[in-house]
Amino acid sequence: MRQIGKGFLVGMVGIFMWGMAIAQSELKIRVIDQYESPVGVFNIHTGSGSQSYTTDKEGYVAVKALTDERVQVTAEAYDSANFVYQQLPAEKVVVMHKHFHWKDLLNPMFYIVYGGLWLLLLIVFAETGLFAGFFLPGDSLLFVAGIYSTNLAHEFLKLLGLGGIKNEWLDLLVLVGLVSVAGIIGNSVGFWFGRKIGPTMFRWKDNFFFKKRYLDEAHDFYDKHGGGAIVFARFLPIVRTFAPIIAGIVGMEKKKFALFNIVGCIAWVFSMIFAGHFLQKWVKNQFGFELKEHLEIIVIGIILVTTAPVIFKLITGKAKPRSYPKE
Repeated sequence: MRQIGKGFLVGMVGIFMWGMAIAQSELKIRVIDQYESPVGVFNIHTGSGSQSYTTDKEGYVAVKALTDERVQVTAEAYDSANFVYQQLPAEKVVVMHKHFHWKDLLNPMFYIVYGGLWLLLLIVFAETGLFAGFFLPGDSLLFVAGIYSTNLAHEFLKLLGLGGIKNEWLDLLVLVGLVSVAGIIGNSVGFWFGRKIGPTMFRWKDNFFFKKRYLDEAHDFYDKHGGGAIVFARFLPIVRTFAPIIAGIVGMEKKKFALFNIVGCIAWVFSMIFAGHFLQKWVKNQFGFELKEHLEIIVIGIILVTTAPVIFKLITGKAKPRSYPKE
């Protein structure tokens, strides 16, 4: 009997240990922030202690812990997060909230996460409707908006009671239409501003929001390309902020400006949003990874490509004598 009891006890201990090993099997999770960027280094705290982990470039890491145990995740510059492994979604994603830093204002995802469609429309308007909007991330923001076109478009469709409709092309057309309208109105406000008080701007002193050299660059660009500058300027940061103002200053015909304004804005919005949307799909199908997991590289690339002509002109261009309009 003693041997049987001893054997039973050993067997029970073995089963228990086997169950513990299964429960504490290695799990692969993804740890990202609210902008969908990898957290990097973080700590997992359990009842038995703490352990540090480092994610790969896409935010994935293999961890060991009891699947039914609630754990806490902490990382420097992030709010802590609590979760139970077996209650995680199928994608096994843990989202940690990153503390705000002024650099976040240069990240297009900041505006998508905290403002959605409405902040997107405001930024597109402000980039030309408010001459101080030259520092806003227009191109990269539209590219990222194309990746999240479904989420953004449904913010508007829900207001119309059409939130249940799932159609890729409808989402894209709605988003392109709304953003184009915001851009057209913004350019129109800039044009009106130029016609009213534009000439006096050439005598304004430089400050944080206004640099006369930007106005001069836009003036040169307009002189060289004429009405087409309204179209071309949409694809050039800084220049697009001041081009409609210059058009107003030089007294461009309203109907002519309206035509170039509509064509240029639709071309810009269409190309940027469609590029973001379909490039994301193509990369996922061809290479099997999400383009939105590498947004930082994409944004840097867009900024370099779109600002290179402007930077080159600022560095190599020589200042020309100017006769500014009289007040």
